[in-house]
Amino acid sequence: MLTIGYVRVSTEDQVEHSPDAQRDRCKQYAKANELGPIQFLSDEGWSGKNLERPAMRELIKLIEADAVAHLVIWRLDRLTRDSGDQSRLIRLCEEHCVSIYSVSEGPVRIDTASGRMQAGIHGVFAQYYREHVVENVRLGQDQAARAGRWQNHAPTGYDLVNGFLQKNEQALIVRRIFKLRAQGMSYSEIERATGVKYSTVRHVCLNRAYLGEVLHRGEWYPGVHEPLVTAEEFAAAQKAHIPGRRRSKDLLSGKVRCGLCGKVLCVERNSRGTTIYRCKHRGKGCEIPGRSAPGLHRAAQLGLRLIGTDEELKRAIRAELGRHGGGPNSAQPSRAGDAAKLRRKLEKLLELYYEDNITAEFFREQESRLSRQIQSIEAEAHAAAEAAQSQHALSEQFEQVAQILEQLPLDLIWNEANDTERRTLVHELVERVEVHSDHLRVAIAGAPPLRVDMAEVGLRDPGMGSVVSKGGLEPPRDFSH
Repeated sequence: MLTIGYVRVSTEDQVEHSPDAQRDRCKQYAKANELGPIQFLSDEGWSGKNLERPAMRELIKLIEADAVAHLVIWRLDRLTRDSGDQSRLIRLCEEHCVSIYSVSEGPVRIDTASGRMQAGIHGVFAQYYREHVVENVRLGQDQAARAGRWQNHAPTGYDLVNGFLQKNEQALIVRRIFKLRAQGMSYSEIERATGVKYSTVRHVCLNRAYLGEVLHRGEWYPGVHEPLVTAEEFAAAQKAHIPGRRRSKDLLSGKVRCGLCGKVLCVERNSRGTTIYRCKHRGKGCEIPGRSAPGLHRAAQLGLRLIGTDEELKRAIRAELGRHGGGPNSAQPSRAGDAAKLRRKLEKLLELYYEDNITAEFFREQESRLSRQIQSIEAEAHAAAEAAQSQHALSEQFEQVAQILEQLPLDLIWNEANDTERRTLVHELVERVEVHSDHLRVAIAGAPPLRVDMAEVGLRDPGMGSVVSKGGLEPPRDFSH
């Protein structure tokens, strides 16, 4: 017959109650009480919420085989933290005449009513402790989600720094994946174009974290981290291919939006074979007319050229970007001072409690109120810092795009490039083209939308009749002058 020492540690117990410490205490107890040589079964890194543990299953088999005379444990909750499971183990030991010894609590007299009651009380407290820890963890997770903080592993394109997501060098790859998906590329095609695995590409396209949201218990909440894509870009990546309908290969496909209802315009061909962009809600509450693709192409080209050559325009854009935010470290310093004041109040409150000048109930109430205020201020300050950093990143992006376009012989490249090369240029640098009733707006990456009059790109004013021109009404324009 064996004397078995059972050892269990979960993650939370690992430091305070190490396996070696438990084994040493059990050896000393067995020697002091003359229980004979002791053999150990250990479940390291296992929770006590149930009995599904390797060493515990082995222990139960040995007990059922009548091979165990004595069971030594450091504490009863090492066996389990579930009162029902503890009752079953004690009943099993009683049936097979196994004596239970707890180093911390002494011999467990399972052969008497009072002994079983004492063991049951320990089991109830162990279960209460486990459930209390679970409740606290869940409460902390709920509070973190409401504050917009990300939990678990950081998604591709972000690093988790001090509990907050910060974009890394892979953010550019994530943005490119969304752009390629919006162009109609399949996950396999994107994998070949970017070198990112198919499964990762699919996960990226479906992950709302890139909208600046956080996931908790299957629900998405507003986050405080910087989004990598807009709602429009995310929606464009979700649109599945409709069987039987060919995807448009026009270089602005997915980039042209209705200035009235905000929807992406459909690409069609009229009876004369001209490619046009038309809102599918035309006649259903939307009065924006269709516009021919060549004119919209010229608008995109004009926007790119202006960013590269118009110094007055660039100064205006820089002033506008600067007006909406400073550098990445410009987030409300006064809020940090407010949080520090509240922490000093919390320290004084704790001193009053230790000196018995306030009741425990009053302390808990005030401590909870101050902690909520501090958490709210810190979340607000972090959100402000993220917003300032996002604005700073937008300014940097504009400077990068402007520098590229300054050095790029755009008109020469545009005239010499094929459709695929033009599409690459447009999708990397043009965010969108908005069609309004009497003008267009072209948004170049990093810059506010630029207004483009219809006549500038050879499109007719709606007051002149048909706005979908015949051939020759939209003559090629020379943007070099």
